[in-house]
Formats: sequence, C-alpha cells, structure tokens
Amino acid sequence: MLTFKDYIYERPDIEKSKDKFHQLVDVFKSAPDVKQAKKAIDEINQLRNNLYTMYNLVYIRASIDTKDEYYQQERDHFDLIEPEIQEMVTSFYKALFESPFEKDLRKEYGSQLFDLAACEVKAFSKEIIPLLQQENKLSSEYSKLIASADIEFKGKTYTLAQLGPFAQHKDRSVRKDAMKAAQSFFVENEEALDRIYDDLVKVRHEIAQKLGYDNFIEVGYLRMQRVDYNANMVEVFRQQVRDVIVPIATKLYKKQAKRIGVDKLKAYDESFVFPSGNATPKGSPEWIIENGKKMYQELSTETGEFFQFMLDHELMDLEAKKGKEAGGYCTFIEDYSSPYIFANFNGTSDDIDVLTHEAGHAFQVYSSRNYSVPEYYFPTSESAEIHSMSMEFFTYPWMKEFFGDEVEKYKYAHLSDALQFIPYGVAVDEFQHLVYENPEWTPIERKQAWKKLEEIYLPHRDYDGIPNLEAGGFWQKQGHIYEDPFYYIDYTLAQICAFQFWKKAQEDNESAWEDYVKLCKLGGSKPFLQLLKEGNLQSPFEEGTVASVVKIIKDYLESIDDNSL
Repeated sequence: MLTFKDYIYERPDIEKSKDKFHQLVDVFKSAPDVKQAKKAIDEINQLRNNLYTMYNLVYIRASIDTKDEYYQQERDHFDLIEPEIQEMVTSFYKALFESPFEKDLRKEYGSQLFDLAACEVKAFSKEIIPLLQQENKLSSEYSKLIASADIEFKGKTYTLAQLGPFAQHKDRSVRKDAMKAAQSFFVENEEALDRIYDDLVKVRHEIAQKLGYDNFIEVGYLRMQRVDYNANMVEVFRQQVRDVIVPIATKLYKKQAKRIGVDKLKAYDESFVFPSGNATPKGSPEWIIENGKKMYQELSTETGEFFQFMLDHELMDLEAKKGKEAGGYCTFIEDYSSPYIFANFNGTSDDIDVLTHEAGHAFQVYSSRNYSVPEYYFPTSESAEIHSMSMEFFTYPWMKEFFGDEVEKYKYAHLSDALQFIPYGVAVDEFQHLVYENPEWTPIERKQAWKKLEEIYLPHRDYDGIPNLEAGGFWQKQGHIYEDPFYYIDYTLAQICAFQFWKKAQEDNESAWEDYVKLCKLGGSKPFLQLLKEGNLQSPFEEGTVASVVKIIKDYLESIDDNSL
C-alpha cells in the first residue's frame, strides 16, 4: 500500500505540458459531437490533475520543512509557473463558452462549472503573468519568514506555534511575557512585514487595473469564486455582526474577567478561560490520533472508513516542530485521491479543534473525490468551512475521550470562542476592503485603520501597553491577509451555518448528520446559497438570521453556571 512518502514528485516540464494541453483544447474545440467533446475534457482534466498533484506535493513537503532546500527550490519554481498553468486552464474555460455543445455540457456537468470558469476568465489575462509571479513570490516570502521564528523564552527557543500553550498559563505574568516574546519577533521583522504587504497591495492593485477594474476588491471576489453573493451582501452581514454579536462577545469577555479574577481583561488573558486552567488533551499526539480513530469509527461508517484511509496512507503531519510552517490546512492530492492534513499540535485544546476541523475538510473532499471535474472536489471556501466547523460540533459526544473530567470546560470554551471569533473575522474582512480601496496607504495608515476597526469590533481589547500592538500591528500575524486576500470572512459565514448544525444535532442528530453528509457529497457542484438550501440551512445574509442563530448560543452560554466548570 502506498503511503504519502511514496507519492512521486517529478518537476513538470511546463513547455511540454502547455503544448499537450493546448493540443487537447484544440481537440475539444474540433470535436464532432458531444461524446468526443466530453472525452477531450476528461483528458484535459487528467493533465490538470497531474499538474495540481505535483504542486500540492511540493507545497505540503515545503511547509512541513522550510529548511528542505530541494522542496523550497521547487516551491519557488511553482511560484513562477503557477500563472502559466492558470493561463492554460483559462484557455480551456474560454473554449467551454465557445463550444457548440455548451448546452449539453451544462446539462452534463452543471452550471456551476461554467460560473466558476467565468470568474477565472474575468480574473486573468496573459498580461498579468509577471505580476502573478511576483505576488506568489511575496506570499511565499511571508510564509517562510513566519516559519523562521526562533523565539527565546525562559531559557528555551520556540516557534510561534510552540509558544501557544503559554497563552493559557495560570500565571498571568507568564501569559504577558509570552505575548511580549511573540511580539518581539514581529517587532524585529516589522520592516520586512511592512515591505512584503506593501508590495503585495501594490502588485494586486496593478493586477486589477491591468484587468480593467478600479481596485483589487473585484478581483479578490472573482478569485474567491463568489458567484451568488457580492460585497453589498457581505456588508449586510457585517452590520448584523456589529449590532448583534459584538455586544454579546463583550459581555462574555466581562464574564471571563470576573471568572478568572482580574479587574480588567487584557489581551494576554483572552485565551485563559478558567482559573483552574483550560481543558487540555490527556495524552500524547499518538494517543489523540488513536482516540480520533475510535471517535470516527463510532460517528458513522463513512467517517470510520475515511479516517482509516488517512491512517493507512499516512496523510497527516500534526506536531509543531522547528522549521515547520505555522497554522493548519487540508489539501487534496488529485492523482492519489488523497486528502492531506497539516497541523501544529502544541499540547492545548487547539490540537483537538484542528484535528476535527481539518478532518471535516478532509472528510468532505474524500466524500466528493469521484467527481469528473476538479472544480467540484472542494466547494468554494465559505461552503468548505461549513464542513470543518460543523465537524467540530458533531464530534462533541466524544470530547470526554480527550478531556476526561474537563470536558464541560472544553465545550464551554470552544462554543464561546466560536462566537467571540466572529467579530475578529469580520474585522479582518473589513480591513482588507479598506486596504484595497486605499492602495496608496502607508504601513502606518494601515495600522491606524486596523486600530479603528478593533475599537468597533473588539472594544474590550486592551494590549496593556505592548507598543506594536497598541500601534495596530496585531493583524500581521494573520497569514490569510498576506496570502489569501478576502478569504477570512468565509470562516464567519460558515460559523453561522455550523451553529445551525449544532442546534439541529441536539434536536435530531440523525437528521442533522444526513444533511451534513449530503452537503459533503455535493462537493463544489453548487454555489454557496444553493448548498445552504440543500443542507436545510438559513443564509447568513438574510436579515435576522444572525440574531436568531446566535440567540440559541447566547442562551446556552448564559445558562452555564461558572461554578460548575
């Protein structure tokens, strides 16, 4: 049986790939009937999958070890050729719209393929390839810089992920010192972080202008493939968050301050939820995986099969270590029909969150991996995050296996954190709208804009005099802002949907799970709002949805007696 280490990477010969691809597109264009057209599409998709496989293998192996010179060089190579691959794919998309069999192909593959193709065509031209290469290089530079963090703290050195547990330390002075230590990295690298983002904003603005748009916001929405909602609808959602969730989150932070015995909650207190200490997993990473296997076997036949597949093929790299990139993600290795989970376990409850979250993504793509077009393996990202966030809730009945007698502490902290996250996630989105509306801003002006948004969305936040945070530098730790513009709102939209699954699971778990699995199997074959209908979920954009969904969470959290935790 092949495992991940056996998956073969070979640098693609981009010129040969381009020649073969364009030949296949010509075959598609000249197809005498729809049967031959579909055959050509199958061959085109096979070539695309091979290129995507090589890219994903490089990305995974480079992020596991940023000191691996070979895969870092290959990643740099893909930064250059990825726009050329995009050009190839766009030529196919254009051919789809020119085909005399378009009507038949829409019936075969669904209109979503054509809607996604239209987004890509509008967001690309051959003229911007050098700019896209520059953008890729800058994004990779940011990732490598964050991964290089080697922070001295209490006689040892840590990565940013490895510093995480100190944010939950019972000793308040340790929490503060840990935050200051982490920020020392951002202060030392402030010039580079400012330069990288400044260059990214400028190159993205130039891309937008060359494509004929006023600014990058329109391009950002096209890249995110938002085919059935727009920036105005997002603003309606943000307003609901400001009106409904911010006051509730502020009240929860005040309750937390009282619970942990401080007069005023500081930023370094936010992750410390209980005076007796936060809930932590009761075993090693290996123990967590073994319990995860048991959990997914008991959750459903489908999840049991899926998780065993992940184990058999060694498709997870989970522990934080030196030289490893920050964060967590799930991707898909097309030629091997394999999801892959990357994480940074650090001994906190986040280890369980990331396992269930990324497993939600992986289970979804495992469930929809047999679609004939690559566009449908994953849905667009706001829909994809529903699967991950909802999986966190569907696994609640097994949390006792990980947390023992601290399980109720875990559930309370997890649910309250999910709610309190939304204002921050929305602030990140609004920040990016402001930045790309004002591409001429200096780094200082961007930080001032972030500071004003914190006053709106995070009015409780007090940095206790830590200079770069007081100056508005907190956002620079958020990789999505650098690497995936306009992604972050997707988490907040999905969280509102995941809360609905949490409620439905309490009322009728079997029915809720059926809806969830149906959603997973649909993959990316439908756009966001249609997928919500298929999953019997309310749209976050509808007036009143946020208030009605959040009320259930608010009532539940307020019903919990702090003394019982």
